Amino acid sequence: MKKIAVFILSAIASLSCSNAQVKEFSKETMTKKLVQTDNSQVSFKDILKKNKGNVTVIEIWASWCGDCVKAMPKVKEMQTNNPNVNYVFISMDKAYDKWLAGIDKHELKGDHYWVTDGMKGEFGKSIDVDWIPRYIILDKNGKIVTYRAIETDFESINATLKTLE
Repeated sequence: MKKIAVFILSAIASLSCSNAQVKEFSKETMTKKLVQTDNSQVSFKDILKKNKGNVTVIEIWASWCGDCVKAMPKVKEMQTNNPNVNYVFISMDKAYDKWLAGIDKHELKGDHYWVTDGMKGEFGKSIDVDWIPRYIILDKNGKIVTYRAIETDFESINATLKTLE
């Protein structure tokens, strides 16, 4: 019985640690290159630098993702209710042209970047992408406030944004 109790406590402790809030991006993540809509490259570090001084929501999405498309009305509502927040969309689309078509089709307002190697590539692994859409919230200093929110977390995302404005 003691062994079972120790096992359960160990499992709970390890799960709790694995879900700990990340407070900053790794050096590896900062150096990753993403593609801009004009097909030029930019480092993730420079994307963050561009948005410093503003509360920023980063959405990781893809045009082929049903849950991402389903969440678009909530994203647009969030943008309407939080007009002073910067929005950065990072796509995990498989092709450049599909990504650009998705931006136009869904009329996404914000800055757009494409990860060329998808969710399971280097950038996706470096920020622990295991589900999309995924939202990351940064404060005005560029510090991570929320590292992992998904489409069912809009109430929490909106509450967090209200505290940061």
